[in-house]
Amino acid sequence: MMIDENSHIEFDFEAVFEVDDYLYFYSEVLTDQRTEAEVSALVTLLGLEQPLKMLDLACGFGRHTNRLAALGHTMTGVDLSQGFLEIARHDALQQGLSVTYDQADMRSVTYETDFDYVLLLFTAFGYFSDAENLQVLQNACEALVPAGRLVFDVPNRDMFLKTMPPFFVMEKESNLMIDRMSFDCLNGRSVNKRIVIRDGVRKDKPFSLRLYNPNEIHSLLDQAGLVLEHLYADWQGSELTSESRRMVVIARKPF
Repeated sequence: MMIDENSHIEFDFEAVFEVDDYLYFYSEVLTDQRTEAEVSALVTLLGLEQPLKMLDLACGFGRHTNRLAALGHTMTGVDLSQGFLEIARHDALQQGLSVTYDQADMRSVTYETDFDYVLLLFTAFGYFSDAENLQVLQNACEALVPAGRLVFDVPNRDMFLKTMPPFFVMEKESNLMIDRMSFDCLNGRSVNKRIVIRDGVRKDKPFSLRLYNPNEIHSLLDQAGLVLEHLYADWQGSELTSESRRMVVIARKPF
C-alpha cells in the first residue's frame, strides 16, 4: 500500500495556537507553580549548574525560556506565533531579563554551532510529516556545539494507544473545549478534531501529532546525526518502561 503521509496531516496551526483561546483554556493548567516545578526538574536532571547558551524551539509565551534566563542562562526562544512572542518579550522585560526571541518556523531555522542545549518542551515535537520532523532534528543538530545536547519530551506511543480516550471535555465558565480523539495507524498520528465553543460561537481547531515509540526515536536521532544518550519516563529521571506515558529524550551531537 502506498501511503501519502502529507495527505493525512490536518493541523490548523493558526487556530490551535490562537493566543486568546489557548491561554483561556490552559491558564489553570499551565500555572507558574507547574512551570517552576518543570524547570527545576529539568535543571536537576540535566545538571545545569553553570550558565549555558540554550535555544528553546516552539517556546510559546516563554514560560520555560524566561525562567531559565532568570537562572543565568543565555536564552534564545523561537516560535511561529507573534502573539505568544509578544507575551514572552513583555514578561522578560518586566523581569529585567535579556532574552532573544525570534519569530521563525523550526523547520527552517539556520543556527550553526551556537548552543550548548536545544530544547523542545511540552510536546513540541511531531507536528509535521516524517521528513519535516527529521528536518527539525537536523536543524537542532546544526545549532548545537560539538557534544551539545538536544532535549525533548513526547508521549510514548505504546502506552498512549492503551489509554487514549475517545473524547475529553474541558469546561470553563460554561465555555467548552471538546477534544475528539482517534489514531491514524497508517501514519502513526494521533488525530484530534477539537471544537471550542466560547460565548456561543463554535470554532474548529483540528490537529494531529506524529507519535513515536522508543525504537523509532532512536532511529530518527541516528538519521539526524545525533546520539541517543538516555530515554527517561519523566523529568524526575524515572526509567522508561512499556507502561510509561511519556518519554524524555536526551541526545548528544558527536564531537
